[in-house]
Amino acid sequence: MIKWLRYLGKYFIFISSMFVKRERFGVYPKLVIDECVIIGLDSIVIVSIVATFIGAVSSIQTAANLVSDFIPLSVVGTVVRDMEILELAPTITCVVLAGKVGSSIAGNLGTMRITEQIDALEVMGINSASYLVLPKIIAALITFPLLISMAGFLGIWGGYMSAVLTDAVPGEDYVLGIRTGFQTSNVTLALLKSVVFSFLISSISAFQGFFTRGGALEVGKSSTNAVTNSCIATLIADYLLAQLFLS
Repeated sequence: MIKWLRYLGKYFIFISSMFVKRERFGVYPKLVIDECVIIGLDSIVIVSIVATFIGAVSSIQTAANLVSDFIPLSVVGTVVRDMEILELAPTITCVVLAGKVGSSIAGNLGTMRITEQIDALEVMGINSASYLVLPKIIAALITFPLLISMAGFLGIWGGYMSAVLTDAVPGEDYVLGIRTGFQTSNVTLALLKSVVFSFLISSISAFQGFFTRGGALEVGKSSTNAVTNSCIATLIADYLLAQLFLS
């Protein structure tokens, strides 16, 4: 317990250090844009594939379990829509991004640490946490909501395509289900989740990589720990946000 409290305190000190003696504002736009390309654009393919097929599988399985003639087929569209917006798009996408983006951030910073590049920045009087980590967090806060919005759309579209191509649900019924009982508050919750998850994944991964000690083996361990801890934090935050929103 004491170990985890010490770890948590070190994490909060690390977060606060990014806002002390920052670089001038003009330094950050280019760094943030570069990180947006690395975090956002390079993740579009994997997010698109995962979201589309998850939506397709959800649609087929939901249709297969509608055994009662009293349940309209439009329910399939409603179920897939709500599952994608509330849970699958934000949570599953962020778990995937924790593996791709989180390991990349931890590996990058860990390599810079063991090759003493971070030490060199600090010797020159540069706040290395602010210069290296803050742009990554800002870029994640920008790109994650965009990727999750795209994942939600592709998931619903994938469900539609699978329902129509397999003749499980007529296209008109599926679209009717999407439109029935739509609540904009679900989108708000999904976007809120994306912001919280993006901060947790980027900051935890950066924390793991920034304090790497040793050699190449420890860089691999830092990347593994970054993915594991990011996924755990994401799932815990998902439960707390859902509980808070519903209450």
